[in-house]
Amino acid sequence: MIVVPVKEGENIEKALKKFKRKFEKTGVVKELRARQQFDKPSVTKRLKMEHAIYVQQLKRNEE
Repeated sequence: MIVVPVKEGENIEKALKKFKRKFEKTGVVKELRARQQFDKPSVTKRLKMEHAIYVQQLKRNEE
């Protein structure tokens, strides 16, 4: 369960933003969407490879 402590006098919108950020970090929605359909192992492997290549290119461009 996600707990967001709200200080007295704190804006409710600010507390809601904190909650949304914490909820996003848990990855619940991402996992739920992934479980809604089956992906073949070859597809997931290809996507992981494409992501790894993308990350390497980003790191290379930073240097």
